[in-house]
Amino acid sequence: MRRFCLVGQAFSLRGAFSPASGLLLLALTCQAQDLFTEKLYPVLENAQCRACHNDNGVASGTRLKFPTEKATPNQITQFGQRLRAFINPNKPEDSLLVHKPTNRIAHTGGERIKQGSEEEKLLQTWAMRLSRLPEAPVSANTARATGPHITRRLTHNQYNNTVRDLLGDESRPASKFPTEDFVHGFTNQAEGQGMSPLLAEAYNRAADKLARNAFRGGDTNRLVPCKPAGPTDTACRDRFVREFGLRAFRRALRPDEAARYSKLFAMEATRTNDFFKGAQVVVEAMLQSPNFLFHLEPGIDPAQRQYAIANRLSYFLWDTMPDSALLQAAAAGQLSTKAQIRTQIERLMDNPQAKSAMEEFLAQWLRYDRLRTAFREVRLYPEFSSELVSSMLEETRRLFDHLVWDDRNFLEFFTADYAFLSPDLAQLYGFPAPPEPFAKVPLPANNKRGGVLGQATFLSVTGKPADSSPTERGLFIREHFLCQIVPPPPPGVNTTLPPLSDEKPMNNRQRLQAHLANPTCSGCHKLVDPIGLGFENFDAIGRYRDKQLIRIYPTFDEMKSKTKTRPTEHKLDIDVSGYIQGMPNSQFSSPKEAGRVLASDPGCQKCIVKMLFRYAVGRPETEADQASIEAALADFRSSQFRFKNLIIAIATSEPFLGGAD
Repeated sequence: MRRFCLVGQAFSLRGAFSPASGLLLLALTCQAQDLFTEKLYPVLENAQCRACHNDNGVASGTRLKFPTEKATPNQITQFGQRLRAFINPNKPEDSLLVHKPTNRIAHTGGERIKQGSEEEKLLQTWAMRLSRLPEAPVSANTARATGPHITRRLTHNQYNNTVRDLLGDESRPASKFPTEDFVHGFTNQAEGQGMSPLLAEAYNRAADKLARNAFRGGDTNRLVPCKPAGPTDTACRDRFVREFGLRAFRRALRPDEAARYSKLFAMEATRTNDFFKGAQVVVEAMLQSPNFLFHLEPGIDPAQRQYAIANRLSYFLWDTMPDSALLQAAAAGQLSTKAQIRTQIERLMDNPQAKSAMEEFLAQWLRYDRLRTAFREVRLYPEFSSELVSSMLEETRRLFDHLVWDDRNFLEFFTADYAFLSPDLAQLYGFPAPPEPFAKVPLPANNKRGGVLGQATFLSVTGKPADSSPTERGLFIREHFLCQIVPPPPPGVNTTLPPLSDEKPMNNRQRLQAHLANPTCSGCHKLVDPIGLGFENFDAIGRYRDKQLIRIYPTFDEMKSKTKTRPTEHKLDIDVSGYIQGMPNSQFSSPKEAGRVLASDPGCQKCIVKMLFRYAVGRPETEADQASIEAALADFRSSQFRFKNLIIAIATSEPFLGGAD
């Protein structure tokens, strides 16, 4: 441990200090390393400081950023030194480093380290040691880091789209595959794309069925590019293998691959005396290959770099395989510069498939899947149906498409004073029927709705079977619109709200006070509940209400004794004052006002960039990606928040391309 400290610190000090100050810092930090890395840092971890103080935490707007979960001991040591920025060198015990986590100075996370505890004494000791260190300047010679190389497989939607474009098959077989996991907000994240035996079997069955259907009744979909002279026509066979392989693997086949598939083809065609049976077995084999099921990623195989960029562009902008023009550009080396790549991006974005691809991003970002499978109690919400859900999702889709493809300021996603309504949605909202289904209509001036937060999609996705959920609404806004990770409840905490009774009926705000009053729960709940409570004028399907209707059903004993046989109803007043903890001037009392708060918040603006970045590259952003994130955000802002400009900025960024001139 001691040798590691000396080597690591000597390296980090090189050229930063005079020899005398460097030796002082070296001695002090090595002596203190055990104190910080082995004693104080675990205390900060147990207090869940890292969960908030990171680029995606609720304290992302502060100066303090913790190292990642996988940080090395040397990185943790260096982090401990950087905490010097949070101490008062003249009076270390009066430092932010001590007073914030103990809540002696108001702290968004509340008291994370108990005042007067041994843990606080460790903080004070570390502050004292830091006060003796000279300030360390930031070196200008830091090596540029690069993001990780990853391997992703096709999402279910990409699989369906790819077999449609490759084979002409519209059956969407992946819709019956095992359900995909959402990780970091999306289903295309490499971290959540394991290959279970169940999924592997589903791929095998689908490949067999797709290949049989492709040649049912001959080559009806014209997959073979030549007319075979017979079952053993080697020229036509080899041409089919090369050309179909190029499209199936989204790259040119290597000679050994082409020879292997040609041999497989020949064996089956000879055995059955049928050229198309040979083609069928090749299709089946290729559809089960990792080269079909997984993306070819930039940076993994330099020899295939051009094809890898073509793949990434196509699956981001079209959610399907590259077309022939993109594959030809890759073969000709015409995806070498950012100028060439931008030409292809603009071509792809002019195609209607780009609209469908961005709608898939929207559907995952807003978790349409939750609404499609949502349940509501029929007695309370008789109008809730699959047709109404479809109308909800269509309203949100039309707003998104209008902003993206009509080149509007995308922040209107939160502030729009208009809506795209169907007759049933207008009835749900209490508005006049539109002149035609999903016509763009202005919202009434005195109405509390506005943008996506006032739509039934958001209000229903965050609802429960019987009522609204302020906690879910606040959590959704933190995670999806601010890109902040709210720490989970501590183990063993009772999350049950107080029961309702006829003697003491309570609205949601009153019941949630149990969480806010409990020190164990309040640290997290005050991050989400005050946000959701600002939406309490809207019930679990997005319908406006002046009062909250509470139904209290008889207990088993009451039914048995017949003291109460029917539910009783209570209509309770609602307090809709809300705010976003840690965000200045964030008070609101309606979705319209909340949308304005979010649209003006730099963190929300950056979150839009992060979400599209994650979707584009298939992983969360890392420290190495921050310069590219900031550059994309600057482009987004300078374009007056045109979403198409953001698409281009991300699709030409270094993390997306893996390095291009």
